[in-house]
Amino acid sequence: MGFLSRRKPKAAPVAIDENNPIEEDLARMEEFVPDRHDDDDGAAPAGPVADTGPSSSQAAGEDPESAPPAGEPDSPDESSEEVSLEMEPSEGAAVATEPSEEVLEDDDEPGDGRMKAVDLIAPTRLDFLNEKAAAAEEQPTDTAQVIAFANQKGGVAKTTTTLNLAVAFAESGYRVLCVDLDPQGNLTMSQGIDPDKVEKSLYDVLVNDMPLAEIIVKREIDIAVASIDLAGAEIAMSTKIGRERTLEKALKEVAGDYDYVCIDTPPSLGLLTINALTAANKVIVPVQCEYLSMRGLVQLQNTLRMIQENLNPNVRIEGILPTMLDTRTIHAKEAIEILEENFGDLVFRSRIRKAIKFAEAPVKGSSVLKYDSDSSAANYYRELAKEVLANGSS
Repeated sequence: MGFLSRRKPKAAPVAIDENNPIEEDLARMEEFVPDRHDDDDGAAPAGPVADTGPSSSQAAGEDPESAPPAGEPDSPDESSEEVSLEMEPSEGAAVATEPSEEVLEDDDEPGDGRMKAVDLIAPTRLDFLNEKAAAAEEQPTDTAQVIAFANQKGGVAKTTTTLNLAVAFAESGYRVLCVDLDPQGNLTMSQGIDPDKVEKSLYDVLVNDMPLAEIIVKREIDIAVASIDLAGAEIAMSTKIGRERTLEKALKEVAGDYDYVCIDTPPSLGLLTINALTAANKVIVPVQCEYLSMRGLVQLQNTLRMIQENLNPNVRIEGILPTMLDTRTIHAKEAIEILEENFGDLVFRSRIRKAIKFAEAPVKGSSVLKYDSDSSAANYYRELAKEVLANGSS
Protein backbone atom coordinates (compact mmCIF):
# COMPACT_ATOMS: atom_id res chain seq x y z
CA MET A 1 0.00 0.00 0.00
CA GLY A 2 2.93 2.33 0.63
CA PHE A 3 2.26 5.81 1.83
CA LEU A 4 -1.43 5.49 0.96
CA SER A 5 -1.92 3.33 4.01
CA ARG A 6 -0.69 6.22 6.18
CA ARG A 7 -3.24 8.73 4.95
CA LYS A 8 -5.40 10.12 7.64
CA PRO A 9 -9.12 9.58 7.28
CA LYS A 10 -11.13 12.57 6.28
CA ALA A 11 -12.81 14.41 9.12
CA ALA A 12 -16.50 13.99 9.28
CA PRO A 13 -18.48 17.06 8.23
CA VAL A 14 -19.63 19.23 11.13
CA ALA A 15 -23.31 19.30 11.50
CA ILE A 16 -24.69 22.84 11.35
CA ASP A 17 -27.46 23.59 13.70
CA GLU A 18 -30.19 25.31 11.79
CA ASN A 19 -31.43 26.95 14.96
CA ASN A 20 -28.37 29.25 15.32
CA PRO A 21 -28.58 31.36 18.48
CA ILE A 22 -27.06 34.37 16.60
CA GLU A 23 -29.95 34.41 14.17
CA GLU A 24 -32.38 34.31 17.05
CA ASP A 25 -30.68 37.28 18.70
CA LEU A 26 -30.77 39.28 15.46
CA ALA A 27 -34.43 38.51 14.98
CA ARG A 28 -35.18 39.58 18.54
CA MET A 29 -33.25 42.87 18.04
CA GLU A 30 -35.11 43.69 14.85
CA GLU A 31 -38.39 43.57 16.75
CA PHE A 32 -37.29 46.56 18.81
CA VAL A 33 -35.72 48.58 15.95
CA PRO A 34 -38.16 51.17 14.49
CA ASP A 35 -38.96 51.09 10.81
CA ARG A 36 -36.53 53.18 8.71
CA HIS A 37 -37.98 55.90 6.48
CA ASP A 38 -35.55 55.79 3.62
CA ASP A 39 -35.49 58.44 0.92
CA ASP A 40 -36.26 57.67 -2.69
CA ASP A 41 -32.60 56.98 -3.40
CA GLY A 42 -32.27 54.75 -0.36
CA ALA A 43 -30.09 57.20 1.62
CA ALA A 44 -30.56 57.68 5.33
CA PRO A 45 -32.29 60.87 6.52
CA ALA A 46 -30.14 64.01 6.64
CA GLY A 47 -30.15 64.45 10.42
CA PRO A 48 -31.45 62.82 13.59
CA VAL A 49 -35.21 62.61 13.55
CA ALA A 50 -37.21 62.58 16.76
CA ASP A 51 -39.30 59.46 17.12
CA THR A 52 -42.01 58.71 19.64
CA GLY A 53 -41.16 55.00 19.56
CA PRO A 54 -38.94 53.16 21.98
CA SER A 55 -35.83 54.87 23.33
CA SER A 56 -32.28 54.13 22.22
CA SER A 57 -31.77 51.72 25.08
CA GLN A 58 -34.74 49.70 23.91
CA ALA A 59 -33.44 49.73 20.34
CA ALA A 60 -30.24 48.13 21.54
CA GLY A 61 -32.17 45.17 22.89
CA GLU A 62 -32.14 46.16 26.55
CA ASP A 63 -35.05 45.58 28.84
CA PRO A 64 -36.54 48.96 29.85
CA GLU A 65 -37.41 47.56 33.25
CA SER A 66 -33.81 46.55 33.90
CA ALA A 67 -32.38 50.00 32.88
CA PRO A 68 -31.22 51.88 36.01
CA PRO A 69 -33.15 55.11 36.65
CA ALA A 70 -31.39 58.50 36.88
CA GLY A 71 -31.85 58.53 40.63
CA GLU A 72 -33.04 56.10 43.32
CA PRO A 73 -36.81 56.55 43.56
CA ASP A 74 -38.70 56.24 46.83
CA SER A 75 -41.34 53.98 45.32
CA PRO A 76 -41.84 51.84 42.24
CA ASP A 77 -44.55 54.16 40.96
CA GLU A 78 -42.18 57.12 40.84
CA SER A 79 -39.65 55.04 38.94
CA SER A 80 -42.15 54.16 36.25
CA GLU A 81 -43.21 57.77 35.93
CA GLU A 82 -39.63 58.95 35.44
CA VAL A 83 -38.97 56.31 32.81
CA SER A 84 -42.11 57.24 30.93
CA LEU A 85 -41.14 60.91 31.00
CA GLU A 86 -37.72 60.16 29.54
CA MET A 87 -39.25 58.04 26.82
CA GLU A 88 -41.58 60.83 25.70
CA PRO A 89 -39.51 63.59 24.05
CA SER A 90 -40.85 67.08 24.30
CA GLU A 91 -41.52 69.34 21.35
CA GLY A 92 -38.49 71.46 22.16
CA ALA A 93 -36.20 68.44 22.04
CA ALA A 94 -37.60 67.40 18.68
CA VAL A 95 -36.95 70.88 17.27
CA ALA A 96 -33.42 70.91 18.64
CA THR A 97 -32.52 67.66 16.92
CA GLU A 98 -33.70 68.83 13.53
CA PRO A 99 -31.02 70.48 11.37
CA SER A 100 -31.38 74.25 11.09
CA GLU A 101 -31.77 75.63 7.59
CA GLU A 102 -29.86 78.80 8.53
CA VAL A 103 -26.68 76.85 9.28
CA LEU A 104 -26.55 75.31 5.81
CA GLU A 105 -24.53 77.25 3.27
CA ASP A 106 -25.49 77.58 -0.37
CA ASP A 107 -22.73 75.20 -1.48
CA ASP A 108 -23.31 72.65 1.29
CA GLU A 109 -25.52 69.65 0.70
CA PRO A 110 -28.04 68.73 3.39
CA GLY A 111 -26.75 66.11 5.75
CA ASP A 112 -23.06 66.64 4.87
CA GLY A 113 -21.56 67.25 8.27
CA ARG A 114 -17.92 67.17 7.12
CA MET A 115 -15.80 70.35 7.00
CA LYS A 116 -14.47 71.19 3.58
CA ALA A 117 -10.87 72.14 2.85
CA VAL A 118 -11.88 75.67 1.88
CA ASP A 119 -13.56 76.09 5.28
CA LEU A 120 -10.50 74.86 7.16
CA ILE A 121 -7.71 76.64 5.27
CA ALA A 122 -8.76 79.53 3.09
CA PRO A 123 -10.74 81.76 5.49
CA THR A 124 -8.22 81.43 8.31
CA ARG A 125 -5.21 82.07 6.08
CA LEU A 126 -6.78 84.96 4.22
CA ASP A 127 -7.93 86.57 7.45
CA PHE A 128 -4.39 86.31 8.78
CA LEU A 129 -2.93 87.89 5.65
CA ASN A 130 -5.53 90.64 5.65
CA GLU A 131 -4.69 91.48 9.25
CA LYS A 132 -0.99 91.74 8.38
CA ALA A 133 -1.73 93.96 5.39
CA ALA A 134 -3.96 96.18 7.50
CA ALA A 135 -1.30 96.44 10.19
CA ALA A 136 1.28 97.44 7.59
CA GLU A 137 -1.01 100.16 6.27
CA GLU A 138 -1.70 101.51 9.73
CA GLN A 139 2.02 101.85 10.53
CA PRO A 140 3.68 104.02 7.87
CA THR A 141 7.46 103.79 7.85
CA ASP A 142 9.87 106.55 6.91
CA THR A 143 12.19 105.51 4.13
CA ALA A 144 15.47 107.28 3.48
CA GLN A 145 16.51 108.28 -0.02
CA VAL A 146 19.48 106.06 -0.87
CA ILE A 147 21.96 107.55 -3.36
CA ALA A 148 24.82 105.47 -4.74
CA PHE A 149 27.85 107.16 -6.29
CA ALA A 150 29.18 104.78 -8.91
CA ASN A 151 31.67 104.64 -11.74
CA GLN A 152 34.00 101.72 -12.39
CA LYS A 153 36.66 104.19 -13.51
CA GLY A 154 38.81 105.20 -10.55
CA GLY A 155 39.99 108.71 -9.73
CA VAL A 156 36.80 110.51 -10.79
CA ALA A 157 36.06 112.11 -7.37
CA LYS A 158 33.46 109.59 -6.17
CA THR A 159 34.63 109.76 -2.56
CA THR A 160 34.99 113.55 -2.63
CA THR A 161 31.49 113.93 -4.07
CA THR A 162 29.93 111.47 -1.62
CA LEU A 163 31.34 113.20 1.46
CA ASN A 164 30.87 116.83 0.45
CA LEU A 165 27.38 116.38 -0.96
CA ALA A 166 26.36 114.57 2.24
CA VAL A 167 27.72 117.42 4.37
CA ALA A 168 25.87 119.91 2.14
CA PHE A 169 22.64 117.97 2.81
CA ALA A 170 23.37 118.13 6.54
CA GLU A 171 23.86 121.90 6.30
CA SER A 172 20.34 122.10 4.88
CA GLY A 173 18.98 120.35 7.97
CA TYR A 174 18.72 116.78 6.71
CA ARG A 175 19.79 113.66 8.62
CA VAL A 176 22.51 112.00 6.54
CA LEU A 177 24.38 108.69 6.70
CA CYS A 178 27.45 107.93 4.61
CA VAL A 179 28.33 104.31 3.81
CA ASP A 180 31.94 103.58 2.86
CA LEU A 181 31.72 100.52 0.63
CA ASP A 182 35.23 100.96 -0.82
CA PRO A 183 37.88 98.59 0.62
CA GLN A 184 40.43 101.43 0.34
CA GLY A 185 38.50 103.24 3.08
CA ASN A 186 39.12 106.70 1.65
CA LEU A 187 35.76 108.04 2.85
CA THR A 188 36.47 106.73 6.35
CA MET A 189 39.91 108.32 6.29
CA SER A 190 38.48 111.63 5.05
CA GLN A 191 36.63 111.91 8.37
CA GLY A 192 39.77 111.39 10.45
CA ILE A 193 39.22 107.64 11.11
CA ASP A 194 42.03 105.19 10.44
CA PRO A 195 40.49 102.25 8.53
CA ASP A 196 43.30 99.96 9.74
CA LYS A 197 42.38 100.48 13.39
CA VAL A 198 38.59 100.05 13.33
CA GLU A 199 37.43 96.94 15.17
CA LYS A 200 34.13 96.57 13.32
CA SER A 201 33.40 97.58 9.75
CA LEU A 202 31.05 96.95 6.86
CA TYR A 203 32.75 93.57 6.40
CA ASP A 204 31.07 92.37 9.60
CA VAL A 205 27.73 93.71 8.39
CA LEU A 206 27.88 92.09 4.97
CA VAL A 207 29.50 88.79 5.92
CA ASN A 208 28.56 88.21 9.58
CA ASP A 209 25.14 89.95 9.53
CA MET A 210 26.13 92.44 12.24
CA PRO A 211 23.57 95.28 12.71
CA LEU A 212 24.61 98.38 10.76
CA ALA A 213 24.08 100.61 13.79
CA GLU A 214 27.06 98.99 15.55
CA ILE A 215 29.59 100.30 13.01
CA ILE A 216 28.25 103.86 12.60
CA VAL A 217 30.62 106.56 13.85
CA LYS A 218 29.51 110.17 14.36
CA ARG A 219 31.66 112.84 12.77
CA GLU A 220 30.48 115.74 10.58
CA ILE A 221 27.88 113.26 9.43
CA ASP A 222 27.24 109.68 10.54
CA ILE A 223 29.47 107.26 8.69
CA ALA A 224 29.42 103.46 8.40
CA VAL A 225 33.14 102.79 8.36
CA ALA A 226 35.14 100.52 6.06
CA SER A 227 38.31 98.52 6.51
CA ILE A 228 40.72 96.62 4.29
CA ASP A 229 38.77 93.46 5.16
CA LEU A 230 36.17 94.56 2.62
CA ALA A 231 38.57 93.39 -0.08
CA GLY A 232 37.68 89.81 0.86
CA ALA A 233 33.98 90.44 1.36
CA GLU A 234 33.01 89.48 -2.19
CA ILE A 235 34.59 86.04 -1.84
CA ALA A 236 33.09 85.53 1.63
CA MET A 237 29.64 86.53 0.37
CA SER A 238 29.75 84.32 -2.71
CA THR A 239 28.05 81.41 -0.93
CA LYS A 240 25.33 83.46 0.74
CA ILE A 241 21.77 83.22 -0.53
CA GLY A 242 20.48 86.62 -1.61
CA ARG A 243 23.97 88.09 -1.40
CA GLU A 244 23.03 90.97 -3.73
CA ARG A 245 20.51 92.25 -1.17
CA THR A 246 22.70 92.08 1.94
CA LEU A 247 23.31 95.84 2.12
CA GLU A 248 19.66 96.57 1.35
CA LYS A 249 18.55 94.49 4.34
CA ALA A 250 21.11 96.13 6.60
CA LEU A 251 19.96 99.63 5.62
CA LYS A 252 16.32 98.83 6.43
CA GLU A 253 17.22 98.69 10.12
CA VAL A 254 18.26 102.37 10.13
CA ALA A 255 16.07 103.68 7.29
CA GLY A 256 13.82 105.58 9.68
CA ASP A 257 16.75 107.42 11.32
CA TYR A 258 17.94 109.25 8.20
CA ASP A 259 16.65 111.31 5.32
CA TYR A 260 19.53 110.53 2.95
CA VAL A 261 21.99 107.65 2.71
CA CYS A 262 25.03 108.25 0.48
CA ILE A 263 27.01 105.18 -0.59
CA ASP A 264 30.59 105.41 -1.84
CA THR A 265 31.30 102.43 -4.11
CA PRO A 266 34.60 100.84 -5.19
CA PRO A 267 35.97 101.46 -8.69
CA SER A 268 34.55 98.24 -10.12
CA LEU A 269 31.26 96.60 -11.03
CA GLY A 270 31.68 93.70 -8.62
CA LEU A 271 29.40 92.37 -5.89
CA LEU A 272 29.93 95.37 -3.60
CA THR A 273 28.81 97.81 -6.29
CA ILE A 274 25.86 95.56 -7.16
CA ASN A 275 24.84 95.62 -3.49
CA ALA A 276 24.93 99.41 -3.56
CA LEU A 277 22.88 99.66 -6.75
CA THR A 278 20.35 97.14 -5.43
CA ALA A 279 19.86 99.13 -2.24
CA ALA A 280 19.75 102.54 -3.95
CA ASN A 281 16.87 104.62 -5.25
CA LYS A 282 19.12 106.92 -7.26
CA VAL A 283 22.58 106.80 -8.82
CA ILE A 284 24.87 109.77 -9.30
CA VAL A 285 27.70 109.15 -11.75
CA PRO A 286 30.76 111.36 -11.27
CA VAL A 287 32.58 111.63 -14.57
CA GLN A 288 35.96 113.19 -15.09
CA CYS A 289 35.89 115.32 -18.16
CA GLU A 290 38.16 112.99 -20.12
CA TYR A 291 37.53 110.39 -22.80
CA LEU A 292 38.42 107.29 -20.76
CA SER A 293 36.19 108.31 -17.88
CA MET A 294 33.19 108.84 -20.13
CA ARG A 295 33.74 105.48 -21.80
CA GLY A 296 32.88 103.74 -18.53
CA LEU A 297 29.36 105.19 -18.68
CA VAL A 298 28.31 102.62 -21.27
CA GLN A 299 29.35 99.70 -19.08
CA LEU A 300 27.65 101.24 -16.06
CA GLN A 301 24.43 101.67 -18.03
CA ASN A 302 24.48 97.99 -19.04
CA THR A 303 25.02 96.90 -15.43
CA LEU A 304 22.27 99.21 -14.22
CA ARG A 305 19.87 97.82 -16.82
CA MET A 306 20.49 94.26 -15.61
CA ILE A 307 19.90 95.32 -12.02
CA GLN A 308 16.63 97.00 -13.00
CA GLU A 309 15.47 93.81 -14.71
CA ASN A 310 16.47 91.36 -11.98
CA LEU A 311 17.02 93.05 -8.61
CA ASN A 312 15.83 96.64 -8.29
CA PRO A 313 13.35 97.95 -10.87
CA ASN A 314 13.06 101.33 -9.09
CA VAL A 315 16.69 102.42 -9.31
CA ARG A 316 17.45 105.18 -11.80
CA ILE A 317 20.25 107.54 -12.72
CA GLU A 318 19.72 110.83 -10.90
CA GLY A 319 22.35 112.58 -12.92
CA ILE A 320 25.83 112.63 -14.43
CA LEU A 321 28.20 114.99 -12.65
CA PRO A 322 31.19 116.46 -14.53
CA THR A 323 34.10 116.59 -12.09
CA MET A 324 37.71 117.80 -12.08
CA LEU A 325 36.80 120.19 -14.84
CA ASP A 326 39.55 122.37 -16.23
CA THR A 327 37.87 124.95 -18.43
CA ARG A 328 41.22 126.09 -19.79
CA THR A 329 41.56 122.98 -21.98
CA ILE A 330 39.71 122.36 -25.20
CA HIS A 331 39.47 118.63 -24.40
CA ALA A 332 37.43 119.33 -21.26
CA LYS A 333 35.03 121.56 -23.18
CA GLU A 334 34.60 118.90 -25.85
CA ALA A 335 33.93 116.26 -23.19
CA ILE A 336 31.14 118.38 -21.71
CA GLU A 337 29.61 118.78 -25.17
CA ILE A 338 29.72 115.02 -25.77
CA LEU A 339 28.01 114.37 -22.43
CA GLU A 340 25.23 116.85 -23.11
CA GLU A 341 24.67 115.56 -26.65
CA ASN A 342 24.37 111.93 -25.52
CA PHE A 343 22.65 112.28 -22.13
CA GLY A 344 20.85 115.61 -22.35
CA ASP A 345 19.06 116.57 -19.13
CA LEU A 346 20.78 113.78 -17.16
CA VAL A 347 23.91 115.96 -17.02
CA PHE A 348 23.86 118.21 -13.94
CA ARG A 349 24.10 121.93 -14.53
CA SER A 350 26.54 122.08 -11.62
CA ARG A 351 30.22 121.64 -12.44
CA ILE A 352 32.92 120.52 -10.03
CA ARG A 353 36.08 122.32 -11.12
CA LYS A 354 39.58 121.46 -10.07
CA ALA A 355 40.66 122.98 -6.75
CA ILE A 356 43.55 122.33 -4.41
CA LYS A 357 41.14 122.43 -1.45
CA PHE A 358 39.82 118.99 -2.40
CA ALA A 359 43.29 117.53 -1.79
CA GLU A 360 43.94 119.51 1.40
CA ALA A 361 40.69 118.79 3.26
CA PRO A 362 41.19 115.00 3.75
CA VAL A 363 44.55 115.70 5.38
CA LYS A 364 42.64 117.53 8.14
CA GLY A 365 40.06 114.74 8.32
CA SER A 366 37.16 116.94 7.22
CA SER A 367 35.06 117.90 4.25
CA VAL A 368 35.77 120.93 2.07
CA LEU A 369 32.70 122.63 3.52
CA LYS A 370 34.24 122.50 7.01
CA TYR A 371 37.86 122.95 5.97
CA ASP A 372 37.19 126.14 4.01
CA SER A 373 33.50 126.98 4.20
CA ASP A 374 33.74 130.13 2.07
CA SER A 375 35.82 128.67 -0.74
CA SER A 376 34.64 128.15 -4.29
CA ALA A 377 35.15 124.40 -3.84
CA ALA A 378 32.62 124.34 -1.00
CA ASN A 379 30.12 126.34 -3.03
CA TYR A 380 30.34 123.85 -5.91
CA TYR A 381 28.78 121.16 -3.71
CA ARG A 382 26.27 123.51 -2.13
CA GLU A 383 24.97 124.28 -5.62
CA LEU A 384 24.91 120.57 -6.43
CA ALA A 385 22.93 119.87 -3.25
CA LYS A 386 20.33 122.47 -4.22
CA GLU A 387 19.98 120.87 -7.64
CA VAL A 388 19.61 117.35 -6.26
CA LEU A 389 17.08 118.47 -3.65
CA ALA A 390 15.11 120.37 -6.30
CA ASN A 391 15.01 117.28 -8.53
CA GLY A 392 13.86 115.16 -5.61
CA SER A 393 11.00 117.50 -4.70
CA SER A 394 9.74 117.90 -8.26
